Amino acid sequence: MSANLLILGGTTEASALAQAVAERGLTATFSYAGRVNSPRPQPIPHRVGGFGGVEGLAAFLRDHNISHVIDATHPFAAQMSWNAYHACAQTGVPLVALTRAPWQARDGDDWTHVPDMACAVAAVAGAPKRVMLALGKLHMEDFAAQPDNHYVLRLVDQPETPPSLPHHTVTVARGPFTIEGDTALFRAQGIEMVVCKNAGGAGAEAKLHAARDLGLPVVMIDRPDLPPRDEVATVDGVFTWIDSH
Repeated sequence: MSANLLILGGTTEASALAQAVAERGLTATFSYAGRVNSPRPQPIPHRVGGFGGVEGLAAFLRDHNISHVIDATHPFAAQMSWNAYHACAQTGVPLVALTRAPWQARDGDDWTHVPDMACAVAAVAGAPKRVMLALGKLHMEDFAAQPDNHYVLRLVDQPETPPSLPHHTVTVARGPFTIEGDTALFRAQGIEMVVCKNAGGAGAEAKLHAARDLGLPVVMIDRPDLPPRDEVATVDGVFTWIDSH
């Protein structure tokens, strides 16, 4: 059977894989989770939105004769990764994850590691401060529990309704970002603390360099538990894996 790939995407790595797949003339579908209003154009057919849980994804794999699934979702998209794991186990479709190594603290970093969003919210308690939330739109409302801070929100899209944070600024931008740009942003906004997820990768690492250079503390949310599956770190690694499956 010829390859018919399903790429679970949304990351820079997923887009690079889609480009490589198109250049090789392989049949593939790129799937967005639907959390971005204006998803990045792809050179292969794409779909937007959820599958309807494990059973819905399993049905999609069967109905579309998918031969391989590549999970190139964000490292914090744990529910999607677990759904893919169970759907592939149910249907017998091979699964691989195109992963990024997590960031590691370096000399000069001032990181506080927390296991989840609730602990991140607790970590910004205390005297009012200007906090950079580099978390996307899903969790910004959680920080209403610490209403005295001024939150700077960097989002891919302008929110449809204003966040329920008493003091906030929204900046709309799409990565990859630069150290110079993030340093200038932090200075202009008077940032005193950064909150982010340990997403890994180069596209969003600039904020950590900027925080280090400016001596800012970082609340680092560690990655969630993900399912056991084959993992590769490069686009070429995906094709090597496909050839062996």
